[in-house]
Amino acid sequence: MSEPKSFTVHISDQAISDLNQRLDLTRWPDQVDDVGWTQGAELNYLRELVQYWRNEFDWRAQEAKINQLDQFTLEFDGLTTHFIHQRSPHANARPLLLNHGWPGSIIEFLDVIPRLTQPEKFGGRAEDAFHVVAPSLPGYGFSEAAHTLGMNTRAIAARHVELMKRLGYERFICQGGDWGAMITRQLADLAPEHCEAIHLNMVLAGPIDKERPMEGVTEAEIKRVEEDAAFSRSEMGYFKIQATKPQSLGYALNDSPVGLCGWLTEKFQRWTDCQGEIRNAVSWDTLLANISWYWFSGSITSAMRLYYEHRQHKDTVQKISVPTGAAIYPVELYRPPKAWVEATYNLVHWHEAGRGGHFAALEQPQDFVEDIWRFRSALED
Repeated sequence: MSEPKSFTVHISDQAISDLNQRLDLTRWPDQVDDVGWTQGAELNYLRELVQYWRNEFDWRAQEAKINQLDQFTLEFDGLTTHFIHQRSPHANARPLLLNHGWPGSIIEFLDVIPRLTQPEKFGGRAEDAFHVVAPSLPGYGFSEAAHTLGMNTRAIAARHVELMKRLGYERFICQGGDWGAMITRQLADLAPEHCEAIHLNMVLAGPIDKERPMEGVTEAEIKRVEEDAAFSRSEMGYFKIQATKPQSLGYALNDSPVGLCGWLTEKFQRWTDCQGEIRNAVSWDTLLANISWYWFSGSITSAMRLYYEHRQHKDTVQKISVPTGAAIYPVELYRPPKAWVEATYNLVHWHEAGRGGHFAALEQPQDFVEDIWRFRSALED
């Protein structure tokens, strides 16, 4: 059985020079006047962001921040997985598996992992501590992509169970948003003997009673359901493209850093609690660190392929039995009524945040972590 190998991110000077040359040679498209972000990434905003990427963004500083955390790779079942494994100094720490999504990455967790492993430094208690494992999903970042079909959310969940077991964690708590939420659901269904509880910041739940879907739902929640449905109708085109033709899109995004930047930046503008300006939610340095992670690893095509896999093998989990915590952020893509969540999950903790969107750990790291602390307390009561 192979052992974890220490891993340090180091992008070559040649790769950085290549990126800069490609940015310099960008052939910009036109844009209709006064459309803002309605047709995608706004041209003038993206020009300014790319100028910052080219001339001011410091990848080496971001690389150093990533490398402050303990990273490893481990080969098992024919693929190599890259992951952060940050152990807490506290003896009572519980193992926690963090699952990211798209277009996020482990970059989402850089500011929350220190809070989780050493909570006493961030307003928490030593007894709130966790040992944190944060894998890059297969085909994301520096985790090897599957070479055959079938790497769907359930297959990833099975890999993550195996990873945790190989790290010595037979029982652990699992957390996720976006694809990470779907993987977490699958993991709880697949291996409840290993997954003792789950915490979700994108909660997937629908009405159980199809004839009376709004029974037990408040007026405010009905309004949210209607808002989310309208948002889905106008903002989910990317999903259909990536779920049907990820390879075709990949040729463009893997070859053009500005194409990649435009595709991902638009999601951050639409999905964060930013009031129209991304920097109200996430700094440009953090945004570009995440985009650069995709660029330097060359992983955007394999990452998008998860949408295709999901279309072939949809999430059919009906009921989750393990204790569940739900954090609802006001600008999340999907915000189900509490009654729907209670009917689907063994709900023991519910939190409605005052601010934040789809990238909760990035946008509101302290609130995100404090809610995980509260969830842990609920489990121990």
